Amino acid sequence: EVQLVESGGGLVQPGDSLRLSCVASGFTFGIYEMSWVRQAPGKGSEWVSGIQSDGRKIFYADSVKGRFTISRDNANQVLYLQMNSLKPDDMAVYYCATGSTARAALRSTRRGQGTQVTVSA
Repeated sequence: EVQLVESGGGLVQPGDSLRLSCVASGFTFGIYEMSWVRQAPGKGSEWVSGIQSDGRKIFYADSVKGRFTISRDNANQVLYLQMNSLKPDDMAVYYCATGSTARAALRSTRRGQGTQVTVSA
């Protein structure tokens, strides 16, 4: 059974940092391109960042470029998202999904249950 389990979310203040994790099981994680996608209340899903299977190419949405860093540990089947300088606009449920581009990740049927990130003073 394919599983993606996100964790690491929480309540933080503007300017704080969080590190999200996504543990994959049930499939060969190391051959899949992966992304982080987020969905804010009342809004559609937004692609955040993607990484190729070997980690050599990384992509970011303009809204997070310079603040977020995606990485992966293929040996342990984990995807990470380091989020720095968090803003209220970053508040959303964050999901990991297969695919490294917005087009692929937003259409992916392989997505976890998400982890809530709340940014509030």
